[in-house]
Amino acid sequence: MQLFDDRRTARRIDEKGRVKMNTVQIGGLVSFTTIDFPGKLAAVLFLVGCPLRCAYCSNPHLIDVAPGEYDADKVLDWLRTRIGKLEGVVFSGGEALMQGDATIDYMRRVRDLGFAIGLHTNGFYPERLAAAADLIDWIGIDYKATKTNYEKLTGINIAYDRLLQSLDVWAKTGKPAEVRVTCDPRYVTTDDLLNIARDVSTRGFKNFAVQKYIPHFEDDEHKTTPAMRGAFFNNDTIRNEINSLFDTVIWRE
Repeated sequence: MQLFDDRRTARRIDEKGRVKMNTVQIGGLVSFTTIDFPGKLAAVLFLVGCPLRCAYCSNPHLIDVAPGEYDADKVLDWLRTRIGKLEGVVFSGGEALMQGDATIDYMRRVRDLGFAIGLHTNGFYPERLAAAADLIDWIGIDYKATKTNYEKLTGINIAYDRLLQSLDVWAKTGKPAEVRVTCDPRYVTTDDLLNIARDVSTRGFKNFAVQKYIPHFEDDEHKTTPAMRGAFFNNDTIRNEINSLFDTVIWRE
């Protein structure tokens, strides 16, 4: 089945060159995964657009809001062929909630096919998360740093406060989540990691993930070393305390 949208430029850009956000813009698709939605066989949709400019972004081609590579209606048709084979669909990005009502409407259409809905989010849109909460079954949310370094890492001075609001929004739903930290030693220390874990635990979350930073775009002035990246995983004191705070901790080395 042809999923690419050969008509996307004409159909989704208005006369002033602006993207029409009434149609969701899909920039990438993974047809099968066992690791992106806990307990589910799933597909992943990567939506274009992100308000953050994270130093270690692994999907920089999805940052700008632009016409998506995949036709949304054709993706729905493809998902219909996956009924009974897949259990869930994860909305990722970019930041999926940046597209607002277009994302929420598409979540509803996917859910109406019988799929569970997962969301990977940076927490920048707490109001939109609240609006979509009834449609979403699980989220993975990034807690990128402590407040001191959040703006330096993301380029946005309000990102930290919005993250905390999103955490509180989701905690009130009582639905499952994974809060995760990517331990880039340029922006996160071992003490920071422990303080983040304590904060997440205090907010009532049960599942936590510690992710090793993998350098993709380091320049000569800001290089990290294997020892720096491994320090978060080799400290038994911190590891044991974090393990004690949650029902489940995943150490992604």
